[in-house]
Formats: sequence, C-alpha cells, structure tokens
Amino acid sequence: MLEAQQAGMTTRRQKIKIILALAVPTMIENFLLTIVGFIDTLFVSRIGLNEVAAVGVGNTVIAVYIALFTALGIGTSSLIARAVGAGDFTKATAIARQSTWISAFTGLALGIVSLFFAESILRLMGAAPDVLAQGVIYFQIVAVPSLFISLMAIFGSILRSAGNTRAPMIVGIWVNLIHIVLDYVLIFGIGGWEGWGIAGAGWATSIVRVIGTVVLYKYIQQSKLSFSLLKKQSVQSYTYPLLNLSLPAAAERLIMRVGQMFYLGLVIRISTEVYAAHLIAGNVIALSYLPGYGLAVAATTLVGQQLGAGRTRDSYEYGLLTAWIAVVFMTIIGIVFWLGSGIAASWFTGENVIVEMVRTALGIDAFAQPFLAMSLVLAGALQGAGDTKSPMYSTIIGIWGIRVLGIYVLCLHFQMGIAGVWLVSAIDQLMRSIYLMQRFKSRMNAKQTIVQVE
Repeated sequence: MLEAQQAGMTTRRQKIKIILALAVPTMIENFLLTIVGFIDTLFVSRIGLNEVAAVGVGNTVIAVYIALFTALGIGTSSLIARAVGAGDFTKATAIARQSTWISAFTGLALGIVSLFFAESILRLMGAAPDVLAQGVIYFQIVAVPSLFISLMAIFGSILRSAGNTRAPMIVGIWVNLIHIVLDYVLIFGIGGWEGWGIAGAGWATSIVRVIGTVVLYKYIQQSKLSFSLLKKQSVQSYTYPLLNLSLPAAAERLIMRVGQMFYLGLVIRISTEVYAAHLIAGNVIALSYLPGYGLAVAATTLVGQQLGAGRTRDSYEYGLLTAWIAVVFMTIIGIVFWLGSGIAASWFTGENVIVEMVRTALGIDAFAQPFLAMSLVLAGALQGAGDTKSPMYSTIIGIWGIRVLGIYVLCLHFQMGIAGVWLVSAIDQLMRSIYLMQRFKSRMNAKQTIVQVE
C-alpha cells in the first residue's frame, strides 16, 4: 500500500485505508488521554474539593504551555511531511533535530518561569486563597519539568509527520496505564505508607512524561529520522521556516483560549443554570471531537507528503476525502449523543431543567457536527500545505466576530438561553468550514502550493 501511495497510483479505497491507518491510532491515543484525565480528576476528588480546584487551575496554565508546544509541532509536521514526501530524509532529519532544540529551550524557559513565579501565575488565574497553597505545590511539580512536556509533544509530531502514528499510540497506552497506577499509589499510598496527596498526583504526571519522552526518542532513533541531539548533522538552519509556520499556530491557540475565557464569562452572565448545562453538554460531546482531531493529523501528514512529492492533485483529494470521512464519523456520533443526551446529562445532574437544556444543546450540536468536522480537518490540511495563517484567521473571526458578539446579541439581548449559546457555536463552525474550504481549494489551485525552504 505504501509503495502504491509513493508511486501516486492509489485508488479511492486504498486512500481511505491509508487515511484510517494514520488517524485511528491518534484517535485511540486521544481517547486514552481523555479517560486518564477523567480518572485523575476522580482520584483527586477523593482528597477534597480544594484539591480538585488546585489541579484545575494548574492544568489551565499547563494547557497554555501545551498549546505552544503543539503549535511548534504543527510547523515541524508540515516541513517534515513535505521533506519525507520528496524523499529527502536528510532534510527531514535536520528539521527534526532543530525543532527538538527549539522545543527544549522553550520548555526550559517555561519551567524556570514556573519555578519562580508559580504563585503569581496562579493568582493571576484567579486561584482563591484556600486553593493557592495546594495549587502552587501541584503546579510546580508538573510545570517546572516543562522540558519533558515539550519534548514529548515534539517527538510525537516528528513520528506522526513521517507517517508513524502507531508508535505514539503504543507509548500513549503504556504511559497512561502507568499513570493510573502511579496516580493511585502516590496519591493514596500503599501498605503502611499514606501517600503524598495532591503532590502525588503531580509526581505521577511528571514521571510518566519523562518515561514517554525517553521511549518516543527511542522510536525516533529506530526510524529513518534518527538524529543525535549533540552532534550537528546539517549546516543549514530551518529555524526561520519553523517559526514562520509555528508562530501563527501558537497565536491561534492563544487567541482561542483567551476568547474561550471571555466567551464563557458571557455565558455565566446569562444564568448559573445555563452555564452548568453548557459545561455538561461540552463534557458529553467532547468524545465526538476525537475522530476530527485524529483525521486532522492524518490530513496534515498526507497533504504535506503529497505536496513534497509534487502530487498536488493527490494532495487535494486526500484533504477532501479525509474531511468527508470526518463528517461521516462525527455526524453519526453527534446524532447518537443527541439521542442519548437525557441519559448522559443525568450522570452529571438530577435537575430536570438542566437536563432539558443539555438535550437542546446537543440537538443543535448534532446539526453542527458536519461543519465542525470540516473545519477541524481542513485546518489540518492547510497546515500540512504550509498555511498556518488561514486557521488563525478563522479562529479570530469565529471566536471574537461570531461567538462573543453572537452571545451578546442572541443571549444577553434576545434572551435565547442555552439555545442561543449553541446556535452561535453552530454558526461559527458553519462559517469556518466555508472559509477554510475556500482557502484549501485556493491553496491547491495556486501554482506555488509549497512554502519553499532553501
């Protein structure tokens, strides 16, 4: 199958198999992360509510760090995928090594900031006084070794961009299983040892990140992208093209997170019940996004590799086909969650009013799933083609121009409640999907579809 792909002679059925072979491992990996996050919260909740809040505020900051590391991974994936598609593994290896060093320096810098300014950062995030002390303990344990968060993220991106999504999945399975065991032992203790409480939760997270980093690097060393961290293998610098692709992706994620905070602030102004129903609906539907994220990774890799090989038509077909597969997956899942929304909502609350609000939200979301699927995958396809600015623009317009303004008009002015919140979200996804589709078609039709890296 790989030989046929490289020769540009793949049928539609073969392309679907190639797409799923890349996407499914990433879906499984993300699913495991979601489950472990749930179990982690469950364990910490047995210590106390202050500890849950402490972990929550700490992880909010860590999510910003991860967004920055993921953004660098997007630039890395785009450049490596095109180099691999062109058969230039020397160039791909040089990009992998240089992106690793950039990630390492970024991780070290954020680790130092976290060491000396942990309390100030958590105060800025609004941590209450009774949460702050526990929050600083947890945050410093997980954030000071940000080096390993950054390296684990970039190593996963390097492997996926070369078409190996199985290795990150396998590492993810073992790391998450170890995480669950360490979580329990280090939080609650074993035998006569009482454990470390919230500090144990932090140490469990940091230990498995070190393990994951080491194992992922071993996988890279066994691949065609093997490189030495200490021995320089290329005189050419790829720092500028890496940053040129990564900075818009980083800006997109930061804009999105700031916008989401502002957006949620408007939702809570509607009423506490609407805010609670919105959060419950978001938790219920979160699993439906996993196929989109996995297929977006496949789109980035395949579009980049085909462009690198000079096969623009195949690149275009892979991008569209991956998007339509996502539409099918996510539409089915969205409808299933809508039909079972009453049962799912009752797991979180016994209040009938909120349950009905959740049903309304998921009903609207079921119709928005095709547009969300399109926007997720086409953003990945554009990033694979070297266009990280269009997804950034779509996020700016979607979050600030549609969601924030829409919430104010539909919910605060016309009092549409939860229906208005999720209708605004659906309009956002519709407009993003149209914009990104036009940008993708334009990119593929242009004479120069690749950012040349000299």
